[in-house]
Amino acid sequence: MQKKIAVTPESTHCSTCMLNEICLPLGMPRSEVSKLDELVKERIRIPKGKALFHLGDKTEAIYGIRSGSLKTQLEDSSGQVQITGFLLPGEIIGMDGLVDNRHVSHAIALEDSEVCVIRLDEMDQLALQVPSLQWQFRRLMSKEINRAHQLVMTLGALRSEQRLAAFLINLSQRLAALGYSPTEFILRMSREEIGNYLGLTLETVSRLFSRFAREGFIRVQQREVHILDMQGLRQLSGTDCG
Repeated sequence: MQKKIAVTPESTHCSTCMLNEICLPLGMPRSEVSKLDELVKERIRIPKGKALFHLGDKTEAIYGIRSGSLKTQLEDSSGQVQITGFLLPGEIIGMDGLVDNRHVSHAIALEDSEVCVIRLDEMDQLALQVPSLQWQFRRLMSKEINRAHQLVMTLGALRSEQRLAAFLINLSQRLAALGYSPTEFILRMSREEIGNYLGLTLETVSRLFSRFAREGFIRVQQREVHILDMQGLRQLSGTDCG
């Protein structure tokens, strides 16, 4: 069950949060970032495996991930699931529900997680006082569209080994932006979830992890990954520009 947490003066606000360089306040003047403190008045804790929202739920807010990680997924009438994204701290979730005011995906915690709640009606009011907030919204929407385009490219144009290599590189880059090691990290998602996201079977993903380890690109132990040859992974993925 979700647990709501009231934001108090002693708790982390946008103006003092360590994620404000990559989350909603990115690029905003400091004077305007402080006004975002009026916007974030609650946080929600989501236990591992529980949903932040479901497909079809009314969209009343978007959420900034403060800790943990979540996945978004679609589900058809037959129960077939397609994972559409993995979200990390500092990233915004829920933007896909803004068009019709209904969420078009499920958002499920990959681990115990916490999100900041950004109520849409309050954001609309604050946008009148903070001009750069509208620009931030456009930036976030653009990021969401680019993420969707990348998924289509990955599923449609890359070979299986390129898909997994590109996935590991992308995850490495995002973790580095958070200040974590880009070469040593723990996968919060299962191999089956990675396969679902990349359009690969569990067996193919497991085989590729073993192959990457055998060829010296990575060292892997269960969900712990250590990238040994980043340049080699880039070349394998087709993203190497050197």
